[in-house]
Amino acid sequence: MSLARHHARSRREALMKVYASYNIKGGVGKTSTAVNLAHLASAEGRRTLLWDLDPQAAATYMFKVKPRVKGGGHGLVTGKRPLEDAIRATDFGDLDLLPADFSYRNLDLELDDAKKRTRRLDQLIGSLPGVYDVVFLDCPPSISLMSENVLHAADTLVVPLVPATLSVRTFEQLKSFVADSDKPRPDLVAFFSMVDRRKRLHGQVVDSIARDGGARVARTEIPALSIIEQMAERQAPVTAFAPRSRAALLYQRLWAEVRAA
Repeated sequence: MSLARHHARSRREALMKVYASYNIKGGVGKTSTAVNLAHLASAEGRRTLLWDLDPQAAATYMFKVKPRVKGGGHGLVTGKRPLEDAIRATDFGDLDLLPADFSYRNLDLELDDAKKRTRRLDQLIGSLPGVYDVVFLDCPPSISLMSENVLHAADTLVVPLVPATLSVRTFEQLKSFVADSDKPRPDLVAFFSMVDRRKRLHGQVVDSIARDGGARVARTEIPALSIIEQMAERQAPVTAFAPRSRAALLYQRLWAEVRAA
């Protein structure tokens, strides 16, 4: 890393923290995590941006924003469409959204054509210092060029784990993926989501996972609760429409653990 690059990274880190809700596996609660933690960060008075990188646009839908970016992913990656021009306000103060676009399905191809192909996302986020205190990335499930970009852009990967054997195996693959990436590497904070302690397997998996090995596993568990599923119907974070609910309180505890990592 050049000295200039190091200084640029240090300046960005001093001003802004980047969290990525990410897992190789889909259907584990990444979007719910990104949406609720971003809302909690903004509720603390932190200027927060949530970038929905998933072409399925679930986070964008949650905030009642159209999943459309003029110029699409190509415009953002090439710089023809400035990042700030694509950002939209939400119904919540201090929380903005950079919406998804269906063209994001081709982001790997766009990044492959870019200079510094594994660090373009970091460059784009780095163009926003002084504007935001916190950036959340809601990432699609994959191991790809986009994933490599996420590793270089994020300070912390927040990794939801469903308590199942294959999910834990995927987590081991993710830890290896991060360990093999170029420095600086993000911190990993994993947690169990969609937990149902009435199921014997869930309890066994949660209680057996190693709490070390290059990643922190949070103490907070997010259970499988119907009120979390209502987020899509209400198009809002559960921490906003039911702030005193069990789900909201657990997301608050999780955010405290993630923030302290």
